[in-house]
Amino acid sequence: MNTSMQIGPRTTEEMTAFQRALDTIREETRQTIGERDARHIRGVLRVVRVTEALGRALLMLGWFPPTWLLGAFLLGFSKIVDNMELGHNVMHGQFNFMNDPRFHGDTFDWDNTCPASEWRHAHNYVHHTYTNVIGLDRDFGYGMLRLSNDLRWSWLHPFQLLLTALLAVYFEWFVAIHDMQVDKIIIGRKKWADVQSQWRVVRQKFRYLLLRDYVAWPALAALVALPFGHAGDAALAVLAGNFVGNVIRNIWAWAIIFCGHFTENIYTFSRESIRNESKGQWYLRQILGSSNIKGGAWMHFMSGNLSHQVEHHLYPDIPANRYQEMAPKVRAVCAQYGIPYNTGSFSWQLMTVLKRIARYSFPGGSHKAVHIEVDDILADKA
Repeated sequence: MNTSMQIGPRTTEEMTAFQRALDTIREETRQTIGERDARHIRGVLRVVRVTEALGRALLMLGWFPPTWLLGAFLLGFSKIVDNMELGHNVMHGQFNFMNDPRFHGDTFDWDNTCPASEWRHAHNYVHHTYTNVIGLDRDFGYGMLRLSNDLRWSWLHPFQLLLTALLAVYFEWFVAIHDMQVDKIIIGRKKWADVQSQWRVVRQKFRYLLLRDYVAWPALAALVALPFGHAGDAALAVLAGNFVGNVIRNIWAWAIIFCGHFTENIYTFSRESIRNESKGQWYLRQILGSSNIKGGAWMHFMSGNLSHQVEHHLYPDIPANRYQEMAPKVRAVCAQYGIPYNTGSFSWQLMTVLKRIARYSFPGGSHKAVHIEVDDILADKA
């Protein structure tokens, strides 16, 4: 049973004005996109390459604690920036205006087990089109977690805090098979034969990254250390460092993404509520289904500006380095129309995420997910 509420614009005229206000923010920003943004993304690429090179070089020195720890940290840092600020944003087409093949959304690939083609479909299309629509947005719970009492409780859900921990540590692997809908295969609603073509693409990416991080780099370290009699130690040090670097990236990416989507105050929507949805209604749904994270320059950079998840959901093709300057304008529009603008510190948002996961581990739930009925929102008041 859907809970209907009126939030934001209450008439057709107000919804149109709301849409125009957000369109204006987009167009004013788009008119200024240019060399400043190109310099930014070229700088990001340099950071990724330099920190990866330094991290891998330090890991080659073996188990000496200062260099090994610094090497694993730098490699993890590089992978975070590659995924969050570079890959995610470039694959949204944010930098296609440069006409530089290194930064074109349709051809870019990232250091992640999830093939770019799978990500572009599952994330850019499905998630951004159907944000938080129960039964359509597969990112809402990733087919594993119950985050609303709109979802049927099962024997698996009491363990979802443990599942969340596994999801965080191995996030890239779960994301890689996400678009294959493995959960539906397990329960018999989909056949393995239906995803063979997808699996071949995913398996190829798996093979490449496993061989690179856990065979080729350790083998090179062993070869370099062989004259000194430490080939085995060097190989193990590099293998462990690569694993830790990947885990650092996975946990950080999980935390940022969950804090942007599954905090206590986000809204969910029924399929019926998006029927004949206008652009203004889509804007409203993006705001109500998103959460921002307060922070400084480092938080914004390390999150790929997904600390501005509200602005990203509104303007996914605008360069993310512009979200910080757009945010006050978006917040002002929300205040004008009485729309909640969900933001908070990283620690607070993460705490509410874990609280939500824990609560919906059990049947029912006092926090009923609210559905915005589009027809009710647009009903003109006499």
